[in-house]
Amino acid sequence: MRSDANIAGPMTEPVPGPRTESAGEDVSRETPSPMDDTPIGRAAQLAVEALGRAGEGLPRPEQTRVMVIANQKGGVGKTTTTVNLAASLALHGARVLVIDLDPQGNASTALGIDHHAEVPSIYDVLVESKPLAEVVQPVPDVEGLFCAPATIDLAGAEIELVSLVARESRLQRAIQAYEQPLDYILIDCPPSLGLLTVNALVAGAEVLIPIQCEYYALEGLGQLLRNVDLVRGHLNPRLHVSTILLTMYDGRTRLASQVAEEVRSHFGDEVLRTSIPRSVRISEAPSYGQTVLTYDPGSSGALSYFEAAREIALRGVGVRYDVQHGATGTQKDQHTMTEGIQ
Repeated sequence: MRSDANIAGPMTEPVPGPRTESAGEDVSRETPSPMDDTPIGRAAQLAVEALGRAGEGLPRPEQTRVMVIANQKGGVGKTTTTVNLAASLALHGARVLVIDLDPQGNASTALGIDHHAEVPSIYDVLVESKPLAEVVQPVPDVEGLFCAPATIDLAGAEIELVSLVARESRLQRAIQAYEQPLDYILIDCPPSLGLLTVNALVAGAEVLIPIQCEYYALEGLGQLLRNVDLVRGHLNPRLHVSTILLTMYDGRTRLASQVAEEVRSHFGDEVLRTSIPRSVRISEAPSYGQTVLTYDPGSSGALSYFEAAREIALRGVGVRYDVQHGATGTQKDQHTMTEGIQ
């Protein structure tokens, strides 16, 4: 149950930007407050600017972008990234569906979606061939955001799918039969490379890999990339790794900078320029059935996901995005700049 105390402050009263002086004084009206020269002041100003941009809208993709958020390592921020990117895109005016393929149902919880055992869920879609439209629920508080929840029944789906016809493409068929218009479908995968993840890889066109800025960040990614290659070669020729997102970034540590540099050297242009910082607010939000975007929209975590969503949306229409200066060219230019990094 949500506490009003956790909603009122940061949601309704963002920290104001530069202070202006009253008329009649010799002081210029545009004289910045001393607070603007502090980290807190700069963060406050960024919050105001980002919240203002949230209502601007972004270019909509020509067709639905189906993005698979995958990494078989646990604790790297898959679910957190899925729900917060989805909320960010929806707040920018897109219509977004989150498909929760993790039996733990954490994405459903974070979006405030009921997912107890009796609720129609993605399990019924995969195993019982129920239409996807019959399990999709609108997300409270975020217009344009929808969720196909996971229940505990999904834990047995790996075994039950083995004997079913077209076991690898059941999610793909369900998505193709879904008639409601969508701009994005984000699929939250379990921390494994079983049949649930394979269903997601067959259904999607893009893979987004969250990588935490910690020791052994790249360990185990080789197997995921090999699986992506296998699925592309045999089941889904459109599949490719389009996006790498650095999560849990702590700029105070040398390790985080080293990991970020190593990831960028491996993946080059696929790495978003925006990284997601370590944030208590991001961790707290799911316990209130919210994303960080509605829980504390002025926090560093919310601002980072806003910017990451803008970058993803602009890349989708071929626009290169610079965190400091906004849209600055075409995606083709960006690929040329970093050609040969990998």
